[in-house]
Amino acid sequence: MQFHHDGFRLGDPHVAEAEPRAGSRPDDVDVLVVGSGPAGLTLAAQLARFPDLTTRIIEQKPGPLQIGQADGVACRSMEMFQAFGFAHKVAVEAYQVNEVTFWRPDERGVIRRADRVRDVEHDLSEMPHVILNQARVHDFFLEVMRNSASRLEVDYGSQLTGLRVDLDADRPVVATVNGGQTIRARYAVGCDGARSTVRRLLGKELTGEAARQLWGVMDLLAVTDFPDIRLKCAIQSAGEGSVLIIPREGGYMVRLYIELDELHGDERASDRDVTPEMLVDRARSILAPYSLDVAEVPWWSAYEIGQRVTDSFDDVAEGERGRRAPRVFIAGDACHTHSPKAGQGMNVSMADAFNLGWKLAAVARGEAPASLLDTYTAERHAKAVELIEFDRDMARLFSERPRTADEAAQFQRYFQKHGRYTAGVETRYDPSPIVGTGEHQHLATGLLVGMRFHSAPVIRLSDAKPMQLGHVLEADGRWRVIAFASRGDSGRAGGPIAELCSFLGDRPDVDLRAVFQQSHRDLALEAMPTRLLPRRGRLRLIDYENIFCADHEDEPDIFDRRGIDRERGAVVVVRPDQFVAAVLALDDHAELDHTLPSKVPPGGRARTGGLE
Repeated sequence: MQFHHDGFRLGDPHVAEAEPRAGSRPDDVDVLVVGSGPAGLTLAAQLARFPDLTTRIIEQKPGPLQIGQADGVACRSMEMFQAFGFAHKVAVEAYQVNEVTFWRPDERGVIRRADRVRDVEHDLSEMPHVILNQARVHDFFLEVMRNSASRLEVDYGSQLTGLRVDLDADRPVVATVNGGQTIRARYAVGCDGARSTVRRLLGKELTGEAARQLWGVMDLLAVTDFPDIRLKCAIQSAGEGSVLIIPREGGYMVRLYIELDELHGDERASDRDVTPEMLVDRARSILAPYSLDVAEVPWWSAYEIGQRVTDSFDDVAEGERGRRAPRVFIAGDACHTHSPKAGQGMNVSMADAFNLGWKLAAVARGEAPASLLDTYTAERHAKAVELIEFDRDMARLFSERPRTADEAAQFQRYFQKHGRYTAGVETRYDPSPIVGTGEHQHLATGLLVGMRFHSAPVIRLSDAKPMQLGHVLEADGRWRVIAFASRGDSGRAGGPIAELCSFLGDRPDVDLRAVFQQSHRDLALEAMPTRLLPRRGRLRLIDYENIFCADHEDEPDIFDRRGIDRERGAVVVVRPDQFVAAVLALDDHAELDHTLPSKVPPGGRARTGGLE
């Protein structure tokens, strides 16, 4: 990380210098966040990066989460955590999922290991799939908020009781808290779960169907002779149901998702009087002939599988879309719910918030037009519908009673086929004002327009540091231009990279990086354009961390791994949420100018991509 740019400083460099109003809880704010679950904390942590914005986050619970239901952290979420600066902390504590085993009954009805596969395919992400208590993920986000210049903290014990929108007001969202206190905001976001008060006050409903299948889930400290207890494991028994084993962090604990019986009529999960003892007995039946001696049950629950989604994720009616900008949004479980089998709940909720956060910040700071906010519902609602369909198939296949070996293998084939989806890296946004058409996709075939930027190893020129290029994509709200040099370009005057640098000039809102094909030992730092060695901070010190080279000791190198045209090179434009907005030719300066946010003149209007 970089620090000292404003002068030498002691102490923890992760703790920013507090801005004057840090720690205050004003009643007039730019953004009000309701709920401190994964979506709310992701959004608040993103907004906390902008001390010129006033953000307030309220939570009706009396304090931070102690133990959470969610535990799976997808590769894509780890990439996002890297942008916030705490992926390494998660990796140290978490259980890393490396392989998955599948157990099915043999001809005598006894469960046997049928196969063992990689959990994540090679080069899908530089980040692993891990398991960690949701409460610890919350802790890391809370630390980011607390260390920010805003010193943002959650207002616990604050229950939203009313919400209305007065479009004629400067701060049109009027929220009532605890029945009396009034908070006025320019925008509000409901991240308050499946029973969302914000969603209810907006008059929206979760619609969909329930599978009427009852499941139990429990965390165990147990002694067993089942050999795969420390591997992620899907077990389908002959007649006792199915169980999904998820090893937990710490080396001893394990989570079991246990299939129970179908619900009938108007029955709810609470009507069955499920107990931990019932769940343990069912787990023993499924695992037989293996033993299961339970020492402690730290947590357990019972739930009904259901897949539901709202019609939109903001307060704009379909007939009003384009005529007024949204002011109230919902994210996470407030707008979509599904089973935990695919491990997507917390991950998709955080992805919602990461998509919305930079857009809210850009509009609230006057860097983008309000129409940018319409892209949140357009992008995330489509992804929620995809998730619902995927989850429905996954839950059905997991619960089916296999009659033949081929039927029994269907779940395994489905799991392997959709591994990229469960890793969180298959999300692709449709062409829009902030996602290009991919006309020049052939210049970088492995960095797909509309998908997240896929990292690869590089060498930093200034200090020969081997690193992942994607790790420069911090959650700071900036657009990135990553220029991959054509063959022979060394950065000298007159070359494509130098010409690109000259065109972009000194735009602080655009983070420019260059990647060269040569070895770092064959390039001259002193010959590089000054745009790649910019001056930073109060002392105007030189930033040496913008120039990279292919790692020739890690073959194939980044150009081959990501399909970069070696003869022509490419420009890859990356949005603040790490998604590729466009792939362009190095010399197509006009199209690059159209793709990037415009400079905002005093009193003028911003442009983000094709948004006017």
